[in-house]
Amino acid sequence: MKRILIAGEHTTLKPNPSLAKTCLLGIAVVSFLLVGCGRANGGGGASPAGTNSKTDAAAEQTGSAAPASGQTRFVAKPGNLKVRIEGTSTIHDWQMESPTIGGYLEASPEFPTDAKPGKVPAKVEAFIPVRSLKSIEKNGSPYSDKMNEIVWDKLLQEKYPRIMYRLGDLTLKEAPKANGGPYLFDSSGELVVAGATNKITMPVEITPGPNKSLHITGNTKVKMSDFKVEPPSPTGIGMLIKTGDEVKLLIDWTVQQKAAPAAAK
Repeated sequence: MKRILIAGEHTTLKPNPSLAKTCLLGIAVVSFLLVGCGRANGGGGASPAGTNSKTDAAAEQTGSAAPASGQTRFVAKPGNLKVRIEGTSTIHDWQMESPTIGGYLEASPEFPTDAKPGKVPAKVEAFIPVRSLKSIEKNGSPYSDKMNEIVWDKLLQEKYPRIMYRLGDLTLKEAPKANGGPYLFDSSGELVVAGATNKITMPVEITPGPNKSLHITGNTKVKMSDFKVEPPSPTGIGMLIKTGDEVKLLIDWTVQQKAAPAAAK
């Protein structure tokens, strides 16, 4: 049972699944604007053009410039990645996912096994095609095509077709406690979305994998109010609805060391 507000008085009504889903659609869209349209001081430039296909992740994952001296490039490995955004409301939790994270990581050829405690020389440039973000149910099934279209529009995907991330600092906090365990890092960087640039921090785990691959996971919580977005409380449909100020961002990314070019004959 939900307590709702009608004509200024509180009363109790039985939940209406159809109405709740309609409410959730609006709430999730507004909540998601935290990472899409939260405007901080200072804006990023337009992102390069992109598409809504998975091949977009591989199109420019190697970057245009060569790695710095002594560094090697680990490129995104299609099919082994995911970004997820989770939020809450008084009606229902909501979530969106993308199976596409393009880009690369640059570090020493033996990274992270040769890393020492403290700051580690590394570079990351990653991107998510906006149109790859889709609303889903908790079981992973598609939620709403209409919500997807509204989110893409609010993210200004025609002008900024990609969400971009650039690493600032990577600091090793703890080496693995057992063979095959993850290296624990703190990271900070810039997230560029819909023309707005904001700094974020995130603890990450990096685990060496087979064939010179790296499995990278991390999550962080951010507040809409930190992005100058007030958590909405719509009442236009006769219900007092509150959206949680805090949302969670999760990443699951696998990159693989790029093979050296063949020597010229």
